[in-house]
Amino acid sequence: MTKKAKLFIPCYYSFLANGMMALVIGAVMPYLIEEAGINYSVAGGLLSTFAIGNFLASFVNPPVVKLLGRKITSVILSALIPISLLMITLLPPVPVLYIACILLGIGRGTVSITNNMVVNDYDGTPAALNLLHTVFAIGAFLAPFLTGVFINNGFNWRFIIYTIIVLSAISSIGYGWMPLDEDKKDKAEKKEKVKNTTAKTEAHDSKAFLKNIDFYIIGFLLFFYLGAENCVNGWFVTYFKSTGIMSDTYATNLVSITWLVIMLGRLVTAYLSSKVNKQKLILINCIGTTIFFLLLISTTNLALITLAVAGMGFFFAGIYPTCISNGGMYIKGSTTGMSVLLAIAALGGIIAPQVIGVVADQIGMVGAVTILTINVVCMVILAIINYMRNKK
Repeated sequence: MTKKAKLFIPCYYSFLANGMMALVIGAVMPYLIEEAGINYSVAGGLLSTFAIGNFLASFVNPPVVKLLGRKITSVILSALIPISLLMITLLPPVPVLYIACILLGIGRGTVSITNNMVVNDYDGTPAALNLLHTVFAIGAFLAPFLTGVFINNGFNWRFIIYTIIVLSAISSIGYGWMPLDEDKKDKAEKKEKVKNTTAKTEAHDSKAFLKNIDFYIIGFLLFFYLGAENCVNGWFVTYFKSTGIMSDTYATNLVSITWLVIMLGRLVTAYLSSKVNKQKLILINCIGTTIFFLLLISTTNLALITLAVAGMGFFFAGIYPTCISNGGMYIKGSTTGMSVLLAIAALGGIIAPQVIGVVADQIGMVGAVTILTINVVCMVILAIINYMRNKK
C-alpha cells in the first residue's frame, strides 16, 4: 500500500465518524433538553462550548504536535471524542456537560485539522477536499437517520451515541497506523534544505499568510458559514419540531435529508471543480444557499420547507471544502496556517448557536433562526469580494 493510501484511508474513515459525531448532538438535543431539564439558553451554551473546543483545538494542536509529533497528538486528542460522548450519556451536572462538550470540540477540531492538512498537503485539489467532506456528509446524514431508527424501535437516544463512541475509538486507533511523522532521513534532508535556503526565501516563512488579505476574506467567509452550519447541526431538529407542522420523526429525517443532499452536492462540486474556478464555485454556492434559506424561513408549507432544505443543502455542500482549497494555497505546509484558518471559522460556530439559544428563550426557536439571515448575506458579500479580487 502506498504512503498516500495509508494516510488517506484513515482520514476518510475518521471524517465519516466525525460527521456522525458532529450531528448527533443536535439530533439528540430535544431528548437531552427534556431528560436533563435544561432550557434553550443552556442548550445553546452546550453547542457553543462544543464550538469553543473546536476553536481551542487550533491553539492546542501546534504546541502539542511540536512536543509529541502529529501522530501521537492525533491519537490522543481524537480519543477525547469517545470519552466525552460517554460523559454526556451519564447526564452529569451542567458544568460537567460543558466540560465534556469542550473536550468533544477539541477532539473534533483535531480530526479536522489533521485530515484537512493531510489531504491539502498530499493533494490540495478542490476535488480531493470535496471528496473528503463528502465522506463527512455521509456521516452527518447517518447520525439523525440512525437516531430516528433507534427511537422508532424503542431504544433511547443513548444508543446512537454508543454507536458513535465505538466508531470514534476505531478512528483514534487508525491515526496510530498512519505515517504522519517524517522519518529521520526526511528530517535530515529538510534540515539541509533549510540550511541552504537564501535569506529572501527565509523571509517568506510559514506565517506569511498573516499579511495576506485574501486569507482573511476566506477566513471570515468560513466564520459566517460555520456559524450557519453549527446551527443547522445543533438547532434544526429542534427548529423543525418547533414549527408544529411535522412529526418528530419527520423533523429528524429532514436534517438527514439536508446532509444527504450535501453529500450529493459535494460530489457535484468535486466534479465541477475541474471545470469552474474556486472563486466562482464559492460565489454560486453562497447565492444558492441564501435563496433557499430565505425560502425556508418564510414559509410554513411542509412541501416548500422540504424543497428549501434540499436546495439549501445542495448549495451549502461545496462552500467549506472549496474555501479550504481556496485558502489552502496561502498556507501550504503550515500547521499554524491551517490552525488559524480553522480558528477564525470556529469563532463563528461559537457565537451563532449561543445567540440563537438566548433569543429562542425570548421569542421562540422559529423566530430566533431568522437571525441566520445575517450569516448567509455576509457570506454572499465576502464571496463577491473574493471573486472580484481573484478575477483581477
